[in-house]
Order: sequence, then C-alpha cells, then structure tokens
Amino acid sequence: MSSAASKYVDEHHGFGTTAIHEGQAPDEHTGAVAVPITLASTFAQASPGVVAGRGQANSFGKGWEYSRTGNPTRGALERALAACEKGRFAVCFSSGMAATTAVTHLLKHGDHVLCIDDVYGGTQRYFRQTVNPTYAIDFDFTDMGDLNKVEKLLRPGKTKLIWIETPTNPTLKITDIQAVSEFAKKHNLLLVVDNTFMSPYFQNPLTLGADIVVHSITKYINGHSDVVGGVVITNSEDINTKLRFIQNGIGAVPAPFDCYMALRG
Repeated sequence: MSSAASKYVDEHHGFGTTAIHEGQAPDEHTGAVAVPITLASTFAQASPGVVAGRGQANSFGKGWEYSRTGNPTRGALERALAACEKGRFAVCFSSGMAATTAVTHLLKHGDHVLCIDDVYGGTQRYFRQTVNPTYAIDFDFTDMGDLNKVEKLLRPGKTKLIWIETPTNPTLKITDIQAVSEFAKKHNLLLVVDNTFMSPYFQNPLTLGADIVVHSITKYINGHSDVVGGVVITNSEDINTKLRFIQNGIGAVPAPFDCYMALRG
C-alpha cells in the first residue's frame, strides 16, 4: 500500500523495468494489468471505529479508509516513484509547491535554512514571502559551490536544513550533491534536493547522500503537460511518518486520475 517501502529498491533492475512494473501489479479481483483509477472517497470497514492498517486485510479489503489519507491509485504511483529514485518511501502531493510546503512543515518557529541562491522562483517567493514572515523561519540564499562561504552562514542550534536544486530551473546551475551532503552530515543538517530538472532517470540524490528528494511531477516525470503534482521521497522511516501526517493534515493530495496519468507518464 501507499505507506509501504518500495520492494524493488535493493534489486538491480534497469530503470525502464522499474518504471514500468513497480507499483503496478495486476488487479487481484479482475486481473486487469493497468492500475485501476480508484475514485472512491471512503472505503468500507469491518466494523465502526476499527480500521485495519494499510496492507492488513479486513473483511472488505486491504485497510483503506479515506482517500485523503490514502488511495490505491496514489499508492501505486508512490511506490513507483520511490523505486525510480532508489528510495524507500514516496509521499505524493497535489503540486510541486505543495510538496515543498510539506517539507517546510518539518521545521519549527525560529529555525534557519541555507538555500541555493538560484532556487526556483516559486520556491524562493514562498520561502521569502510566506514561510519567513508567517513562521519566523529564516533563510540565507547563497552559492552552494563555495562551502567555506556556506559554513560562515551557519547559526549554531538554529540551522536545520540545506535546500539545493541541481540543475536549477531555469538557468541550469549545477551543485555537487555529494559535497554538500558531506557538509550537511558534518553539521548534522538535513539535505533536501529538488531533482525536478534532472529526473530520476539521470540522477538519484539519495544515493549521493541527500535525506529528502523533491520533484514537481508536472515536469519530466509526467512528461505530457496534462498533470500538476509533486512528490517527496526519502529513505528515512521517521521523515516518512512525519510527511504522511502532514500530507493527511494539510490535505494537498493529488486526485486518483492525476496519479493514473502520471503513472502512464
């Protein structure tokens, strides 16, 4: 189900095999090989107030409860994207900016973030004009290619996260993910990489030491300019649990039809 770790992450399948097959088993009731579009908002339960955990069978199905919390079509997309990024967990959102918003909810009042100076304009505006004044989370925008300069911007006890995008949108500025990852680990910081422009086909930031990968599904993952969506991918069970709670709490989830279209992409 959608909260389960990708089962193919440790196997040596080619990218095409992973993209085609992960998350897309034949339907157990009909044998359909295409992932069904599950439009239901609610799912029958064995008894009032009793909900089986996702992946645990009850008398009516597989433990689904409410489509904001989890949906079979979205679960298939999440498993596929986690596997393509060589990650364990993926959490899908209604847009790339909704995914970005979810990650900022991992922070708290007074925290400090170091962000690449050439970050996507929508992200920069959100950080500067919403997150900073509303939640008192501070940002420094800097060239991540000069880690000596970055180190001088650290605020002991306050800096919690580094946000990079490589290549950047739209100027294609490149950052050394592994070097920044080593820097982040040295200072006990989370590293977030927006991998939208490179896509999982060309680059897997988790294998280079990133803690979190963000994508706008709208771009190359979908590939047909007919879906708006986002995803956050991680290997951390703790981060995944927090993101699941945030996903359910803010409710910015993609529609089942959009998930189906993204799977085709």
